Amino acid sequence: MWLYEKRLLYPVSITRPNARMARLLLEQYAGGASELTAAVTYLNQRYTMPEGAVRAILTDIGTEELAHLEMVAGMITQCLAGLSQQDFKAAGMGGWYAAHRRSPFPADSSGVPWTAAYTVSSGDPAADIIADMAAEQQARTAYEGLISLSDDAAITDPLDFLRQREIVHYQRFGEALDIVRAS
Repeated sequence: MWLYEKRLLYPVSITRPNARMARLLLEQYAGGASELTAAVTYLNQRYTMPEGAVRAILTDIGTEELAHLEMVAGMITQCLAGLSQQDFKAAGMGGWYAAHRRSPFPADSSGVPWTAAYTVSSGDPAADIIADMAAEQQARTAYEGLISLSDDAAITDPLDFLRQREIVHYQRFGEALDIVRAS
């Protein structure tokens, strides 16, 4: 059970439409190494962890990943606001517009729908935590790539916040791995 505070972890206020960035952001929304994948992975793995402290870390990070998903959805929605049908077509998102208009949908930047097959849950605590550490590094790298592709501070500032959180998650998973190995 969680308490939900109705505000984003970091403010998102994109005022200039940007179909290209919206499409790229979809990768972090519902791609193989996305916030959605991380949230589902971590919240599932917690049930088979041998130590309460590790379950707590997975719950904390999994929940925060849902908050990151919310931020990315807000960024996508704001990037798509005010675009014409022609703008969607020019960005290679004509099919997206036909199916979803300006709504986020769990699919990656190529339009491939999200699948639970992206998640990791082996039942081996150490293997799962090591996979989680790798996932956080992939997410950090993805955010760095997105930042390098934008010159709009309204986009890069929240992306940098998310990038920094991936670093913290990696460190927390390192703590979790130490606990698992000591048990």
